[in-house]
Amino acid sequence: MSAGTYAPRPGAAPVGRMIAAQTALETRMLLRNGEQLLLTVIIPSLLLVLFSTVDVVDTGEGKAVDFLAPGVLALAVMSTAFTGQAIATGFERRYGVLKRLGASPLPRWALMTAKTLAVLVTEVLQVVLLTAIAFGLGWSPHGNPLAVLLLLVLGTAAFSGLGLLMAGTLKAEATLAAANLVFLLLLVGGGVIVPLEKFGAAGDVLALLPISALSDGLRDVLRDGAGMPWADAGILAVWAVLGLGAAARFFRWE
Repeated sequence: MSAGTYAPRPGAAPVGRMIAAQTALETRMLLRNGEQLLLTVIIPSLLLVLFSTVDVVDTGEGKAVDFLAPGVLALAVMSTAFTGQAIATGFERRYGVLKRLGASPLPRWALMTAKTLAVLVTEVLQVVLLTAIAFGLGWSPHGNPLAVLLLLVLGTAAFSGLGLLMAGTLKAEATLAAANLVFLLLLVGGGVIVPLEKFGAAGDVLALLPISALSDGLRDVLRDGAGMPWADAGILAVWAVLGLGAAARFFRWE
């Protein structure tokens, strides 16, 4: 029997090709899920339009959209990287999907890489949509785009670590409830819609939350034209290290 009888040869595809295929699958699953679309697209868009056009919350001097747009971008990152990923991964773990994928030729680290890339692809779509809506509402952003990009990447890493930690340690139903509860609490108390100054002394503590650091950092750059907000970036980096480290240590595949 000649060596060319079996072509192509049976075996696993290159890791890069497996990651690309899994990323495409994860992205399609995110975009086809109605609950995910509600969290990642509809809620941030409605909040941006509603609070930019109706004088409900005192956002300080200047146009309301200049305050709200950076906060809503931060909310979009949290909704995808934390809430959406935690819920989806939690139920994949419950139904044995992760266990089966872990036994496939796709390495476990490659699976997590694919999930992270799918989150990034979804966030790009979110940012494009929300930016278009904000421009339509009269938004006038300033600042260095590279600083914005770094903040978004750090925020994604922080929220992804926390989301995977929750999904890998709690039951799926508990993850669903906890992720949605955290989303609502951080929406209210994370400086997204209501300035942290309105919370008085508690605002100093709330400023240490990842959503607050991301919102304030993006606002400093996009509204005030500041350089890199290193304090906020440092807070996000600490959360990213703690979250990803804890997820890697305690994540259970079954």
